[in-house]
Amino acid sequence: MEYTHLGRSGLLVSKLCLGTMAFGNSCDEKESHRIMDAALDAGINFFDTADNYGKATNNEGITETIIGRWFQQGGGRRERVVLTTKVHEEMHNPYDGPNSPGGLSTFKVRRHLKESMARLQTDHIELYFMHHIDRTTSWEEMWDVFEQLFRDGLIDYVGTSNHPAWYFTMGQEKANQRHFFGIAAEQHLYNLLTRQAELEVLPAAKKQGIAIMTWSPLAGGRLTKAGFENMKAQDEAGKLNPAQKKVFEQLKQFEVFCKDLGVDQEVAGLAWQVRNPYVTCPLIGVSRAEQIESSCKALEVKMTPEAMRQLDAIFPRVGEAPESYAW
Repeated sequence: MEYTHLGRSGLLVSKLCLGTMAFGNSCDEKESHRIMDAALDAGINFFDTADNYGKATNNEGITETIIGRWFQQGGGRRERVVLTTKVHEEMHNPYDGPNSPGGLSTFKVRRHLKESMARLQTDHIELYFMHHIDRTTSWEEMWDVFEQLFRDGLIDYVGTSNHPAWYFTMGQEKANQRHFFGIAAEQHLYNLLTRQAELEVLPAAKKQGIAIMTWSPLAGGRLTKAGFENMKAQDEAGKLNPAQKKVFEQLKQFEVFCKDLGVDQEVAGLAWQVRNPYVTCPLIGVSRAEQIESSCKALEVKMTPEAMRQLDAIFPRVGEAPESYAW
């Protein structure tokens, strides 16, 4: 396993982060525990979750509960993990009343962190994320509560997720004025098929020393061997619309690239992420323990400058603003 600093912080995390959204959804508790054991055995020390994971089965919180039960098995499990969780989304708790919808008020952040820690069976969170932008709560209020949680020893770092560059830059400026560390990481959608983050999010984060953790690094499965075969079958059945046909043409070129590289599409897609200078680590979402080993193969792939250029030719870079659309 390779390790890197989380942005400008002194914290070292694995170059692959274990995403846990499948826990309690597409994989049961026993398999979830196997996956986490396999991740630790592979050297992955960075686990990502969220309070509302489980919403797909109307069971918000189940993912954190499964992780908490795994921690309680002992063996240094909790001590070896750099743990994240998130706050913002609705938990459908009747006691939240009118504050139930998504938001980042002091009221919501405090009580939801307490509930997350109870489910996770832990007394602290290493990296606590604002799961989405809240345009109605001021940065002054948000920093008041997150700073206090830090001082109380309940969280080590603060992160943002799905935030535009202008907004997390504003937040970081407010933190600087308060002499507070501020934002350690931004979690953002970024993959070979979705490169809009290159316009402003990635360069803004790099300039400020904010780590970039990518979610959906394999484009929801489209950048996998199974995803390619599924789209191929749809094409043969005449079910693809013009936009999908354009993507399929890219995926056909990607398949040839991967064959020349000697790896499956999912390995190449992750290899591009871990060798991307903007990316701290991709979040790998797995539903079987055996997938941990295949994900780790991405660290062994040699992505030469020429290989990176070939991928840019297949999946064109968006480029930084304003040069990408102005002079």
